Amino acid sequence: MKPGKLPPDLLAHLLSRLPGGDPRVLVGPRVGEDAAVIEFGGRLLVAKTDPITFASDLIGWYAVNVNANDIATMGAEPRWFMGSLLLPESADEAAAAAIFDQIAEACRALGVTAVGGHTEVTIGLDRPILVGCMLGEVERDRLVTSSGARPGDVLILTGGIAVEGTALLAREVGKELMARGMAAEAVAQARGLLLSPGISVVPAARAAMAAGGVAALHDPTEGGLATGLRELGTASAVGLEIDAGAIPVLGLTRQICQALELDPLGLIASGALLVAARPEAAEATLASVRKAGVEAAIIGKVLPNAEGLWLVTAGERQPLPQFARDEVARFLDEEE
Repeated sequence: MKPGKLPPDLLAHLLSRLPGGDPRVLVGPRVGEDAAVIEFGGRLLVAKTDPITFASDLIGWYAVNVNANDIATMGAEPRWFMGSLLLPESADEAAAAAIFDQIAEACRALGVTAVGGHTEVTIGLDRPILVGCMLGEVERDRLVTSSGARPGDVLILTGGIAVEGTALLAREVGKELMARGMAAEAVAQARGLLLSPGISVVPAARAAMAAGGVAALHDPTEGGLATGLRELGTASAVGLEIDAGAIPVLGLTRQICQALELDPLGLIASGALLVAARPEAAEATLASVRKAGVEAAIIGKVLPNAEGLWLVTAGERQPLPQFARDEVARFLDEEE
């Protein structure tokens, strides 16, 4: 198989084979949901694990933030982090220390406590791999899932696409981008997107929740915004209509995608957050997110499931594009 996510149909089939039965598991493994939810001592424990495999630098910082994002999309607060760090034989003590420093810095920024994990040198790796696990908590009446969107809801996108994909490509293939005509200053700016505005959606999720009226949250990651929309549609069993012209695409993202012949809609998009808001709460949600210093835009609406998934471009309605693989993974694989 090719690097990247498993096809949704295959993943759903594999997940269906896993044992269940514990009534305390309120949200278990299913396509489109961001984290598990377990009833625990009168509160809800939210659990997420996600690996960092694309990025070769700042993986400690990545691991904390991407896992915290998925806790936040359940309406919860990230609290405790664990990581399993696999180092290649070429790594030295300084490399290990740098990753631990990144984990510590990211945890401090989010108010998260590191509680354990595992570290080893592993045969056959050409770069470090860090598998993160974040635990969080939420009151039952504040729990939000990806399955809560309903026809008539308004779709809001916070931030812009694609912060992570743009920064990652600038860091991984910066020389090639310059060879294809992109200015060195622009490549440097794209690299910096990882830290400013960054890939955390925790502030945006907190602000959206504060406004009330949030029906569903989902962060589009691997596979980009188009895949994130499909995951939201699948989880909620709804259709979607998206206005292509309303999607905030970063200028640097457009430059890099043009240089490398990639589609921004399929580019890993951590740093953006999809919000399905009840229609009467849409404007309040926009205002709350913007007050928190995060850009936000209405990009579409939720339809009945039978109406399907659509992208409207210059007034023309076309099926929402589908990406078998993230554009970053596809490009890096083809380069090799």
